[in-house]
Amino acid sequence: MTDKNLQKLRLQIIDETDGGKFSKLIEKLLKKYASTDREYVLEILTDYAKNGQILHWRNFLLNDIIELVNEGEANYVEFFEWCVTQPELTYWGIDGLLKTNGRKSFSALIEILKNESLKTSIRAKAIKSISVFSKQPFDRELPKDPGHWKVEDLRIEEIETWQKNGFQDGEGYTQPKTHISLENPKTELEKIASKLNKKLEAQRTKNQDLSNPANLLTIADETDILNIEKRWKLPENYLTFLKNYSPLKVFINSRKYFQGLHLYGASDLIKRQEGYSFNPVTNKTIDEWPENFVVIADAGADPYCIDINQIKENDAPIYTSIHGNGEWKFELYADSFLTFLKEIAGR
Repeated sequence: MTDKNLQKLRLQIIDETDGGKFSKLIEKLLKKYASTDREYVLEILTDYAKNGQILHWRNFLLNDIIELVNEGEANYVEFFEWCVTQPELTYWGIDGLLKTNGRKSFSALIEILKNESLKTSIRAKAIKSISVFSKQPFDRELPKDPGHWKVEDLRIEEIETWQKNGFQDGEGYTQPKTHISLENPKTELEKIASKLNKKLEAQRTKNQDLSNPANLLTIADETDILNIEKRWKLPENYLTFLKNYSPLKVFINSRKYFQGLHLYGASDLIKRQEGYSFNPVTNKTIDEWPENFVVIADAGADPYCIDINQIKENDAPIYTSIHGNGEWKFELYADSFLTFLKEIAGR
């Protein structure tokens, strides 16, 4: 027999029209009854998702419903099948349908991603969720949030081919390779890199998606290093950093770098010179740029450059300048790359 207090709470939820008060009632429902009366709580939530007065809460509640249902729980398949037919509920309904109906839901979700009348974000969400569930790389190198995808990012033909071949499972994504010294640092460079890696690890824990990994220090591709060595003679400390701890979409956000600092890796170092020493439109070098300055990072397009004419004891100083002033006026920022890296790792 259902607890009378729980029945009373259900009536309060149904009748409440104030969003703030409604939120507190749902919080109370989940905290007090989700573990002891899960099915009845789900009945309350699914009923509200269908008929509730506060329209935006009908959508918000889907996350709680998805959290409470079990993998493959067939009782809720029909509910989520209904959700994906409702434009305001489709986005999160996709995840619920996958959780409860698994592979059987692929065909229905493919119809969603092919439906040009739906928002791009909803169609992208179908692809993202299918990718995660099937471990197929349909979401490779795309933003973690499907809301940032474009129509041209939707790999529909690729997915249709996969459908024809029987929905085979993929292998998923592998973690980019990292150097062993990050866990057992000995030299000064290794210790600074290890400290930076720990700082980045906090960001990765919050927001990492191996379809488009970021904030990692990785072992560089040998071809990238060879191309770099053909172009410049870099100080050994910086070259070793690129080889063993090449930044992969590393973005440092701190008070010091209030616009955020992009630290370049071996795979994009040459291309990142565009707009500084090289004009990609005219395909010519920019005469005003000092040949001895290699841009290794930027903060809001303000460059941080290593001076390869001042290499001493395997290192070189870092200079910076403010962009957009008509001419570059460089100032010494750090006496060495290690000093620069230490500041980044410490903030």
